Amino acid sequence: MNKAITEGLVLMPPPFVAGLDLWSREDGRSGQGSYDDFATAAFVPADQDFGGCLELMKTTSVQKLRCFQQIPYLPGMYLRVTTRIKAISGALPAVRIAGWAGNSAGANVASAVQQGPSVQLTGYGKPVTISAIIGSGNRAGVDMTWGVAPVYGHFGIDLTGATGGVVRIEDVTIEDVTSVFHDEMFNWVDVRDYGAIGDGVSDDRAAFEAADTAANGKTVIVSPGSYYIGSHLTFDNPVKFEGVITMPDAMRLACTRNYDLDTYAAAFGSELTGFKKALQALFYFTDHNMLDLGGRRIELTEPLDIAALVGLSSFTQRRVMSNGTLVALASAAWGLTTATATATYAPSNVYDLTGVSNIGTIPVGALVTGAGVGREVYVRSKNTATNTLTLSQPLWGGAGTRSYSFTRFKYMLDFSGFDVMSRFEMHNIEFSCNSLASAVFLGDRGSVMVMNDCAFNQPKDRAITSKGTGCQDLHVDRCLFYSSEEGLLVQDRSSVAINTNANDVKIRNNRASRFAHFAVVAGQNTVFVGNHFFAGDGADVGLRKAGVVLTYPNSKTYFTGNYIDNCFIELSNEHDASPDFSSEFTFGAVTITGNIFICQHCAPWFSYIVVTPRGPGHSISGLNVTSNVFSARQGNIDRVDRVDTSYANLTFTSFKNINFQENTFNGVVTRSLSPLYIQHVQATASTIWTVDTAGQLPFAGRARNLVSVVAEGALTTATGAVQWVTPYCEVEQSTGAQSVNLRWPVAVKGRVQATIRCDNPA
Repeated sequence: MNKAITEGLVLMPPPFVAGLDLWSREDGRSGQGSYDDFATAAFVPADQDFGGCLELMKTTSVQKLRCFQQIPYLPGMYLRVTTRIKAISGALPAVRIAGWAGNSAGANVASAVQQGPSVQLTGYGKPVTISAIIGSGNRAGVDMTWGVAPVYGHFGIDLTGATGGVVRIEDVTIEDVTSVFHDEMFNWVDVRDYGAIGDGVSDDRAAFEAADTAANGKTVIVSPGSYYIGSHLTFDNPVKFEGVITMPDAMRLACTRNYDLDTYAAAFGSELTGFKKALQALFYFTDHNMLDLGGRRIELTEPLDIAALVGLSSFTQRRVMSNGTLVALASAAWGLTTATATATYAPSNVYDLTGVSNIGTIPVGALVTGAGVGREVYVRSKNTATNTLTLSQPLWGGAGTRSYSFTRFKYMLDFSGFDVMSRFEMHNIEFSCNSLASAVFLGDRGSVMVMNDCAFNQPKDRAITSKGTGCQDLHVDRCLFYSSEEGLLVQDRSSVAINTNANDVKIRNNRASRFAHFAVVAGQNTVFVGNHFFAGDGADVGLRKAGVVLTYPNSKTYFTGNYIDNCFIELSNEHDASPDFSSEFTFGAVTITGNIFICQHCAPWFSYIVVTPRGPGHSISGLNVTSNVFSARQGNIDRVDRVDTSYANLTFTSFKNINFQENTFNGVVTRSLSPLYIQHVQATASTIWTVDTAGQLPFAGRARNLVSVVAEGALTTATGAVQWVTPYCEVEQSTGAQSVNLRWPVAVKGRVQATIRCDNPA
């Protein structure tokens, strides 16, 4: 490239034949002395070597020769100043190219190197070429680095050394040699051309910014070196890193035209550092809302505290991270933090533990365990001054002072430091936890966090955790969950794939293998669609745990099209500070339809739908179980539904709106139906027929209503006389109140079809 051509710049100084008044004996500035009519200088019109030239006697220690003409200088341009000189007589001087660098205000730029290499003349009459290259970049081949401040120069030579000698000087030439340094100048600009030093110490941010400004759509090249950037930096043009940069942790790099992991890894010379800086930038500039990891593998040796990394406590704009693998490597940083403390709980203050001993040792986000504590209760915040912990859920065990244990899991991506974190999406990310780390910890509050097509591979303790309401409207779709406890018996497993506390969660089309629980859900309006979660083991007669636990009694949740394998759905109220029923909604508002339930090698008392009340007085109101397949292999099970009475039983006399029908049963001894259609045959004439439901009503419930009785064929007396009679009924008869008595006005025998319900339809 030649800017003299492309930008019309006049670079060549005047020849000596044009007049010596055009040449300064000082710095070349206006008003300074010239060589015109100077006693020791003359124009020689016909030198045998040079043609027209200047003959000059050296009379000062530094004899200067500068053109008065202002030669334009631009950042990114490289000028070569050349002349030839020969000694005629007298002392032999040294010679160097020199110049005076001027800025836009007409002042000298002292930081510019204004003398080139010195050449000592060693003989007479032999021309010697003197040359130097002036340029903005500190790079090989540049003799005089000027940076970006100068805008023009007065160029020429200096004679140094002994005085008294006479020399002849050929016309000075200046040429644009930018193309020597920039073979593809039309496509990129180099930060070194704009003053970058690249010593890893000097702050090169201004040079980087100047290069980006000059690029105007071209690629900015960060040539080899180590560059320190002391403050935030944004590239508005494409950038290619051949060298590396370092920045303070809090400073951000925004590459707006090639925002991807490859660029950031190259920029910082490390995939991990590049990932951190790219993730940091994602939360600030809006040119991109997605960080594409490009299928790359990023190795983590410690949890990433995202809030601390980005320096924010609240973020609610949509951002996406996609297409990569995060791998946990062995490190002490993944070790659990544990503590034990005594504390007081009062059901009137449902979310607080007070009087907590050694509260300073208890980390926020720790799992709380102990007597009276339900599953997946976490420390949401703490007040050290008042020795108070705020919990994610109430405790069901009642008032009192007890000892509690606290365990803080370590997560690969930990968003829990955010007070509010919403609308962050992860697509096609594999969390390779390697049984060392947990995967994702959600923010304290927030909504619409999304995880699509992700793989959670061997999380040590948890895959997705919520300690507050940051799970509001959480979406988990088409994800794979592989437990780190595959080889353990069910009763020895403790890992949980997902827990939630807030409402409107969507869990769809996922596959989860052998966790203690697939999901512990404390909110309402949760959707489970198309999931396959299984939890069996190799035991001959194995124990089983809940695949999904609903801890809000009236949860308004539906299960559709799921494959529920060797685990069960549990309805619980373990997050209720007053677990005894009073006037609140009781268990129900659950729809279970079109699912496949399967088990094998299970104890006969295993069931697929289990209600576990933590206090007396509860019942079921609003349960629809329809069009499911219930199957047991390698051993029958007694029934598909049961009440876990470890803490309390249900009040069967209060059942309402239970619909249990059109299901398929294989390997199930007692099939549950409500309404129950039962055929009763009375072989001997009697005025009282006892129709026994034989435990077929849901949860072996009471025969609370006889909906209809239809005689099939004639009713006859003992002698065969046909009777046209109608009975009245007595419900909730016999042991367990599971029978209905039909009372006839005369003793009859025959067959009837009876429809019996376990509830009172509301």
